[in-house]
Amino acid sequence: MKLKTLFVAACIAAATTGCATHSTTVSSVERDLVTRGDVRIETLSEGQGPVIVILPSLGRGAEDYELVSARLAAQGFRVLRPQPRGIGRSQGPMLNLDMHAFAADVASVLDREKTGPVVIVGHAWGSQPARMLAVDRPDLVRGLVMAAASAGKLPPGSTEKPYGRLREAIDGSGNMTLPESQRLQYLQQAFFAPGHDARPWLNGWYPATHEAQAHARNVTPVDAYFSGGSVPMLDLQAQHDAVVVPNVFKPMLGDRVTVKVIPDCGHAMAPEQPVAMSDAIGSFARRIYGIDQHASTK
Repeated sequence: MKLKTLFVAACIAAATTGCATHSTTVSSVERDLVTRGDVRIETLSEGQGPVIVILPSLGRGAEDYELVSARLAAQGFRVLRPQPRGIGRSQGPMLNLDMHAFAADVASVLDREKTGPVVIVGHAWGSQPARMLAVDRPDLVRGLVMAAASAGKLPPGSTEKPYGRLREAIDGSGNMTLPESQRLQYLQQAFFAPGHDARPWLNGWYPATHEAQAHARNVTPVDAYFSGGSVPMLDLQAQHDAVVVPNVFKPMLGDRVTVKVIPDCGHAMAPEQPVAMSDAIGSFARRIYGIDQHASTK
């Protein structure tokens, strides 16, 4: 089942937001529904070329990456954005899920598309099923982008709890029972760089999905997915990320990890610096697919 829609991807520059101005891009987006047993996964797709998959952050959906996806499509990629269960038309059991279940949802989309191995972008929580997919289905993954991603492990000597930074603010940001002023404070604290407007993320939260994903994180051993198999990895960090403990992947996984830092950016990344995020992903994907790095970025 496919529904074609048109959207205009535009970002208006403002000195207080740090969001770069770029030309308006019109892109055709298809919505496809894949069924596997009692699970249905809706996927937003656009563009033609080598495939890049984007998996969203905790309790949020594919729409967060419209600007990033449109720019990557303009660079010659086909971009797939599966909606997690409980968002859009994606449906399925929501109780007692582990990370393998969320990875299998993505695999069903790629199997249907017959993509072969592709580049998977996991933003924040999305980095966990992205790595799980690389372990469970190495035939489907040729490269990983860990965007504003908590590794799940900590540097030697750290006394922090994995995935523990700003837990109250992260969970409170999507708690629709809280006053808007409190949620805005949490959003600014956890997700956005200083001086950036956090209001765009007051909406777009899905509590049932948040709960299911948090459960999967808690019950799945980190060692089951931490390494993301053996494929090349881009650790795409945000300069002002208040959530992530940085520089964990490369010391533990070695030379297959490349590190890049996006300036003037917080944990949300996509609404703050969509141009820098998409260009970093595109550059990595061109390297992984063996495409000329001098190919134009529109």
